[in-house]
Amino acid sequence: MSQAKGYAAQSAETPLAPFAFERRELRPNDVRVDILYCGVCHSDLHTARSEWPGTVYPSVPGHEIVGRVAAVGPEVSGFEVGEIVGVGCMVDSCQHCHACDDGLEQYCENVFTMTYNSPDRVTGENTLGGYADHIVVRQEFVLKIRHGEEQLAAVAPLLCAGITTWSPLRHWKVGPGHKVGIVGIGGLGHMGVKLARALGATVVAFTTSPSKREEALRLGADEVVISRDADEMAAHTGSFDFILNTVAAPHDLDPFVTLLKRDGTLTLVGVPAEPHPSPAVFNLVFGRRSIAGSLIGGIAETQEMLDFCAEHGITADIEMIAMDEIEEAYRRMTASDVKYRFVIDMATLGTAA
Repeated sequence: MSQAKGYAAQSAETPLAPFAFERRELRPNDVRVDILYCGVCHSDLHTARSEWPGTVYPSVPGHEIVGRVAAVGPEVSGFEVGEIVGVGCMVDSCQHCHACDDGLEQYCENVFTMTYNSPDRVTGENTLGGYADHIVVRQEFVLKIRHGEEQLAAVAPLLCAGITTWSPLRHWKVGPGHKVGIVGIGGLGHMGVKLARALGATVVAFTTSPSKREEALRLGADEVVISRDADEMAAHTGSFDFILNTVAAPHDLDPFVTLLKRDGTLTLVGVPAEPHPSPAVFNLVFGRRSIAGSLIGGIAETQEMLDFCAEHGITADIEMIAMDEIEEAYRRMTASDVKYRFVIDMATLGTAA
C-alpha cells in the first residue's frame, strides 16, 4: 500500500478537508501517477454534496487528472517512469463485453468503474479520485499526453469536458461542410466550439446571455445566436446538420429541434437534475430528426482527442486554484462564475494539508 494525501468530503454537509488514505499496491498491469493538476468538474460537486444519489463517504472527487508516471507494474508495457500521462472519468471496465470490445468502455454492459465513487472491480472498495497527490490505475485506462509542459494545467479538463464534446462530434461525423450548433458556453460548450471549429465545421454558438456574444466569437464561433430571441432563432430554421446541447438545466428542446435539417440530430450531453419538458413529436417525424444522448468517450476516442488537441494547440480556458480554495471554487461554479474550468495545482496540496 502507498500512503496518499488528498481532500475529501466526509458528508454532504461538511466542506472538503485534508484526508489521509491508502492507495493499493501496484497490480502487475498498474501505473502509479503522481498528480500534477486536477480539473474541477460539476460532477465533483454533485457527488461531494450528494446531489446525485449513491455517494459513498469519505469521497475524494476528481477525474480530470494530469500527472507523471512514478512507478509501473511488471506487466506494464506502454508507459515508463517520468512520462506525462492523463487519467479521465474511468479507471476500469469488464474488458470483454460488446461495448468494451468496440473500444467504448463508457457503455460497458457490466458497468465501467468510475475514477471516484465506484466499487473497485477486484476488492469492491470505493474508488477515490484525483484531489490527491497520486493515483493507481490499470494501464489500459492511462492516456498519453503530448502537449508541452507549459500547457499541462489547461490539458486537464480535456479528460472530461474535452472528450464529452469530442465523442459526439466524431460519432456524428462532424467536419467540413457541416453547420453545427453548440448550445451553452460553459465548461463543456467552450470546448465544443473549439473542437467543432478545428474539425472544419461552420459553428454557431447558442447562449441566453448577450454578454457572451464576443466571448463565443473569441472561442471560434462563426456566429452567435441569442436563444431567447425568436427572430434570431427563426433565421436558422431547418439549417443545422448537428446541434450539441451542453446545458445541464431543464429547458424546452423544441426550438432547437426545429433548427435541424432533415435527418439532423440534436445530441444532449448536459444532464439536468430534473427532466426536460417532453419534445413535440411533430418536429421529429416531419423531418426525420433525432434527439440523442452521448456519454463521455472510450479510451481510444480519448487518446484520439488528446492527440488532435496537441496537434492543433487546443486546451481548455482555465483558472488555476490552490487545493484549499476548492469550496470557493464550488461556490463560484454553482454561480457560473468561471471561464471556463477550475484546475487545482496539486503542488499546493502539501501546504493545504
